[in-house]
Amino acid sequence: MTKQQAKQRIEKLKKVISHHRYLYHVLNRQEISDAALDSLKHELFKLEEMYPEFITPDSPTQRVAGKPLAGFKKVEHEVLMLSMEDVFSEEELLNWEDYLKTKLSRSESEGGKEREALFDFAGAQGLEYFSELKIDGFAISLIYENGLFATGSTRGDGRVGEDVTSNLKTIESIPLKIENCKLKIPNLLEIRGEVYMNKKDFEKFNEEQRKKGLPTFANPRNLAAGSIRQLDPKLAASRPLKFLAYDIITDLGQKRHSQEHQILLSLGFKTDPGKICQNLNEIVEYWREAAKKRETLPFLIDGVVANINDNSLFKKLGVVGKSPRGARAFKFSPRQATTIIEDIVLQVGRTGAVTPVAHLKPVQVCGVKISRATLHNEDEIKRLGVKIGDTVIIERAGDVIPAVAKVLPELRTGKEKVFHFPKACPVCGEALVRPEGEVVWRCKNPNCGARKREFLCHFASKKSFDIVGLGPKIIDQLIDENLISQAPDLFELKEGDLVPLERFAEKKAKNIIEAVENSRKILLSHFIYALGIRHVGEETAVDLANYFGHVEKLKKATKEELEKIPDVGPEVSESIYNWFQQKRNLKLVDDLLRVGVEILPPEKVGKKLAGLIFVLTGSLETVTREEAKEKIRLLGGEISEAVSQKTDYVVVGKEPGSKLEKAKELGVKTISEQEFLKMIK
Repeated sequence: MTKQQAKQRIEKLKKVISHHRYLYHVLNRQEISDAALDSLKHELFKLEEMYPEFITPDSPTQRVAGKPLAGFKKVEHEVLMLSMEDVFSEEELLNWEDYLKTKLSRSESEGGKEREALFDFAGAQGLEYFSELKIDGFAISLIYENGLFATGSTRGDGRVGEDVTSNLKTIESIPLKIENCKLKIPNLLEIRGEVYMNKKDFEKFNEEQRKKGLPTFANPRNLAAGSIRQLDPKLAASRPLKFLAYDIITDLGQKRHSQEHQILLSLGFKTDPGKICQNLNEIVEYWREAAKKRETLPFLIDGVVANINDNSLFKKLGVVGKSPRGARAFKFSPRQATTIIEDIVLQVGRTGAVTPVAHLKPVQVCGVKISRATLHNEDEIKRLGVKIGDTVIIERAGDVIPAVAKVLPELRTGKEKVFHFPKACPVCGEALVRPEGEVVWRCKNPNCGARKREFLCHFASKKSFDIVGLGPKIIDQLIDENLISQAPDLFELKEGDLVPLERFAEKKAKNIIEAVENSRKILLSHFIYALGIRHVGEETAVDLANYFGHVEKLKKATKEELEKIPDVGPEVSESIYNWFQQKRNLKLVDDLLRVGVEILPPEKVGKKLAGLIFVLTGSLETVTREEAKEKIRLLGGEISEAVSQKTDYVVVGKEPGSKLEKAKELGVKTISEQEFLKMIK
């Protein structure tokens, strides 16, 4: 990016961020998610860090929030209410510490000796930090006069906020009087913290709204903020708001930020205990632990806050823009982020489906670096209005598949290019067809190289023949060397065929051949799934295997007989029937049997979980997800990939995704891995 391009990008980002911040902070409306807005702000901050000459007073990085609402009396903050700069990775956290040490070591014409002394302290003993949970709430300031709660205000623009005292007095976790405290309380005392709402209370509130036919809120933070900024205190009083304190502005003799949390407890405020951290590694560990327990907490958190624990050092480090140098918000990786589409490339699947894939400027989403995202089909490209070069919002659909959620056309430069869907297969050149009633273009050529390659990858995958070590790169190598062209060829490979290949050795060749041999015996359900029949997923393959019991019976099944199987409708039955009517497919089955594949009958199914539907989310520690699914099936239960009213249990592992939130929304019972293991014992 050139300097001129950076300047143009900064100006566009400033305009877009300011627009969305105004919607959120002044009009109480939201068009994009908090995560997407954070991503845009982070990009702007990084660009301004690279090109500080482009920082202007009107930049969103130099503000805290929007203007106070006209309906409230204004309150001027004697000490600025600052916001914190976000970091999203350990690398950025390390850069922050390096920045602090550089800042502390730099001599200045005025007070240079003091700066050097501070660096000596940091260099000899290391910087001590205090880490605490970053609750996702609404920041407020409380002023106590002679021990009585006198004024409560919002952050506003950092200098001037809104007087919301009457609304805050309705929150029972805010003391109206400071009493039973051994400390000597000055005439004026200022406390800062967050107004928030517990997740269960939020869900209950939204349910009541739905029953009344009233609009619901997107998240607890929006509801908390909206409640505090209502002119009628009765409205705030009717909502179960809470307050968590995190800062004491008044000097009560505290030398460390950690002491402030102890004092807050003695003053009668709820506060997070936090943790003193002697180095960055301890901050990262605290952040990881917070991420693990995130879903079990009663309130929402979006990361942890790392502060320089020494208050005098924190103060001397000062402020840059509207953020303190001595603190960072170490955020959890967002489920959404913004990035740029660098290209759109077509991908041909094993069934011939042609899918447009966006090649992205790499970005972190949910802790994973994303450089590809699906655009699904031609209609979706038109609906989104996406162009090559666009800035877009990326999300993990179902926390697994990255997808383009929204285009930000206001960030266009005029150099973006329209993507035209081709009429021919990009691999074999055959004309693409779009069957009536479908949204997907398909390559109908069964000999298309891309289709063959994708089928072989599917065939060797864990849910199919589970040929360990035979991944896409090795399959590509075997195809390029003309060692395989069809699936049965895999079972005729010899060690001698593999040893001469590049990056192969005797041990690797032996391991591949052993993996192929071990896969010769396969359950009927896995065999059916491995055939790659359109519309036949893992669960349908299990149903077919249990119903027919033998591949020969399945080969001869009529459409009417197939439709007798639960969850197999006309479209699926026709796809299965047509597949077995084609000679090349029957030859594939015969050739697999000829090379020694042994199809095992379905395992006997128990009745312990009969009639129960399970959904799995997050990673399991004791068993793999596939083992858990197999156990559920063997006990008569069913597995679904989506949470619905029909779901009986959602099994929650580590770092669960959006399925957990969906379960809570629908009132579906959730169980831990340990509870699940007891159930299937």
